[in-house]
Amino acid sequence: MSQPIFFAHANGFPSATYGKLFAALAPDYTVIHLDRHGHDPRFPVDDNWLQLVQELLHHLARQAAPVWGVGHSLGGLLHLHAALLAPQFYRGIVMLDSPLLTRVDRWMIHLAKRLGLIDRITPAGRTLGRRDSFADRDSARTYFSGKTLFRQFDPECLDAYLDHGLQHAEQGLRLRFDPATEISIYRTLPHRLPKPAQHLRLPVAMVRGAQSAVVRPHHGRAVRGLPLGEYHCLPGGHMFPLERPIDTASLLKTLFARWGQA
Repeated sequence: MSQPIFFAHANGFPSATYGKLFAALAPDYTVIHLDRHGHDPRFPVDDNWLQLVQELLHHLARQAAPVWGVGHSLGGLLHLHAALLAPQFYRGIVMLDSPLLTRVDRWMIHLAKRLGLIDRITPAGRTLGRRDSFADRDSARTYFSGKTLFRQFDPECLDAYLDHGLQHAEQGLRLRFDPATEISIYRTLPHRLPKPAQHLRLPVAMVRGAQSAVVRPHHGRAVRGLPLGEYHCLPGGHMFPLERPIDTASLLKTLFARWGQA
């Protein structure tokens, strides 16, 4: 019988971008997801992502059984916060290049917010003024394939981003993920946890991209300090789930098979 995975995407990347990863998890796993986090007016983006977590919990509560929570970047942190509030919705969590923020990390984020420096320590500053409209698909492909973030994408994942990350506008194409929402999510990065992470009695795995600058060694030590925490690494950068979707799916299957037998 197929087991449910609830997937949460990275900031700015609609869930359908990860279609190759989802397909590689079938037929043993069925992937549930929201199209775009942060776009439901019932759950507006606020500081510490309180409403984004409530949005996720709202949908988790509608599932027939506990899920495997898998999240990339933003999505991994959302699952962690949701699990701290409602562990009954989960069987376990995998954070794909999502850091388990330590007390020092959170203090620095809080200070950066107060001093107006948050755009310097998150991608918000680089997102400001970024191009969000294109004449056609070919010009969009040329633009994104030249960006460092997209350069190592699996070709099918880049195609999926062009298919699902853009929408038709009056003149050409424009981004589906609202740029203002994306910036707001970066600027409200949590500096608080709902509860101490050490209280979590679920399996939690953090998977780092080997070339990622987001997850640092101290984040690995932090997740290993959890009661059922694990730390793993896959080739690639911060976007490794879209660079190596088959390898990512293989690791997820291995983790869930082992956890399911525990």
